[in-house]
Amino acid sequence: MNIAIFQMDIVFGNPEKNYEKLSEWMKNINADETDTIVLPELWTTGYDLTRLDEIGDKDGKQTTAFLQKIAKSYQVNVIGGSFAKQTDEGVFNTMIVVDRNGDLVHEYSKLHLFKLMNEHHFLQPGKDEPGFLLEGTEFAGFICYDIRFPEWIRKPVLSGAKVIVVSAEWPSPRIDHWLTLLKARAIENQSYVIACNRVGSDPDNEFGGRSIVIDPWGKEIAIASYQEEILYAEIDLEVSKEVRSRIPVFEDRRPDFY
Repeated sequence: MNIAIFQMDIVFGNPEKNYEKLSEWMKNINADETDTIVLPELWTTGYDLTRLDEIGDKDGKQTTAFLQKIAKSYQVNVIGGSFAKQTDEGVFNTMIVVDRNGDLVHEYSKLHLFKLMNEHHFLQPGKDEPGFLLEGTEFAGFICYDIRFPEWIRKPVLSGAKVIVVSAEWPSPRIDHWLTLLKARAIENQSYVIACNRVGSDPDNEFGGRSIVIDPWGKEIAIASYQEEILYAEIDLEVSKEVRSRIPVFEDRRPDFY
């Protein structure tokens, strides 16, 4: 599977500008050699949290329709980062996945809200399961702070997930944590990790980029800079099976003790 990670700078609080930006980026990919694109967290608004009631997407309809059109036009799967979804229960930080036919195949709202950036004051925690099936392969999708909770990442892996996808707005001061945690999640779960982080800044934060693809051995396949770019990588979905057969971590687990 050929992956394109869109390491974008996000226009603060302006969904229409970000839709336009993504449309322009899509013109630069080679659709014949790209199966799946991955977007960053809150890519439509950035962390303009105090205005989410105003600029969030009501029931996710606009963003979903936009990504469905992208997927069908370019015949690519879209792991749509996340966006602010307005609902009657509040605003959720929601990832959607659309297949190359334009069908919505998965939705996941961020479970772990990051209090250091005041998410808990403006967002509701999700209750969704992270696992999904894409082109016959079991994936699991997570958002930013989720990766600090290895027990949450392990849950869909125990159900068969072989690819972990992460969308984030991870700040520059902790970018070393980002890389270390992602590598650990790949090694301990014997799974690919495909992680998309944003770059640029907003009024309160600077974001670190360094989007990355890691194989089930923990080896970096591709890693981005600190600037805007499209990061390309090819993953071999059979590698996870090979690693799990050589080091049978899942067979050797002792869940009766933990």
